[in-house]
Amino acid sequence: MHMNFQSAAALVAAQMLLAACGPPAGGPPHGAMPPAQVSVITVEKRDVPVRYEYVAQTAGYREVEVRARVTGILLKREYREGAPVQKGQALFSIDPAPFQVALARAEADLSVAEVRLAQAKREAARLKPVREAKAISQKELDDSVSAEAVADAEVKSVRARVAEARLNLSYARVESPIAGVAGRVAVSEGALVSGPQVLLTTVTQTDPMYVVFGVPDREHLALRRDVELGRLRLPAGRQFQARGKLGDGTLYDGVGTLGFTDVRVNAQTGTTESRAEFPNKNNMLRAGEFVRIILDGALRPDAIVVPQRAVLESPKGKFVYVVSADNKAEARPVEAGEWSGDGWVINSGLKPGERVITDGVMKIGPGAPVQIAAPPAAGAPGEAAVNAPAKAPANDKGAAKK
Repeated sequence: MHMNFQSAAALVAAQMLLAACGPPAGGPPHGAMPPAQVSVITVEKRDVPVRYEYVAQTAGYREVEVRARVTGILLKREYREGAPVQKGQALFSIDPAPFQVALARAEADLSVAEVRLAQAKREAARLKPVREAKAISQKELDDSVSAEAVADAEVKSVRARVAEARLNLSYARVESPIAGVAGRVAVSEGALVSGPQVLLTTVTQTDPMYVVFGVPDREHLALRRDVELGRLRLPAGRQFQARGKLGDGTLYDGVGTLGFTDVRVNAQTGTTESRAEFPNKNNMLRAGEFVRIILDGALRPDAIVVPQRAVLESPKGKFVYVVSADNKAEARPVEAGEWSGDGWVINSGLKPGERVITDGVMKIGPGAPVQIAAPPAAGAPGEAAVNAPAKAPANDKGAAKK
């Protein structure tokens, strides 16, 4: 009991001594939390390159269906499936015998018609002086002249049939209409080919190669609005520099150009179809494969970019903490645009020269006093990423900009 009384007296004396000493000089009041240590960046305007990326699909520069122009029996395939072919190269042979017979018959008919024409001309020439001597009637001369005209017309008609027969004979040799890569055979030898109704094969020109993609209508409208407001500057003539990303994530060596944008919106996908053209000399791109297309060349002039970790969410939208003149945290609502590396492009809410808190935001609230930590060393991780090109949200709705 005596020991407990002495311990209590000692504790009271120690508390009175601490109270008399007061808080340390320059520190916070007794019992108050010290200002939170935070890191900041000073807002500045700069030009930010913009990159757009979409899901796309390759397509041959030209894809032609090879069909026979005449009906007949398919005798032979003249090419190797999947091999390159030249324009005018024979791909199939159709039995030419019926067409050779038709040509011979037409040529024979032409000979008969030419003989009749010669006879009619001689007859008309013989009757003209006779009519002048009034030895025959005018009707007889007129009939002779008419017979000559009919024979001449018949010769022209038969000559047309001869030309048609020669054309049909030439069509028995089915040629490639373009240079490219021939596809697989759709009809085997010995089959009856009923003219253009039967597909024989296809030929695809793979150099250059088309890359087709779709731009969501909502994103297309946002892009046009940003251009009208001066937030976005497109390349001259809208000639974006296109790069392709293959299925394994590697970049394709060739650089393409954006060549076509449809004026219509696809009602099924809600996208506007666009098309870029890529060189494909090494045939690395194959028609029909899915790739990603990257478009560079756009620029956001005088843009403000802050690190992603500085932008917070509230029920009213996005906001950042700004350090006020008296070193207090001020919650500032902002309108965030698109990504730029690891940062947000801020469309409104911040002005150059303001200090935005990037680290320590979880330790503060609106109006809380803060203490700015020493700035990070040049080239610290994260800063280079904020300065990277702005990247538009990827479109994963399908493959088939501006």
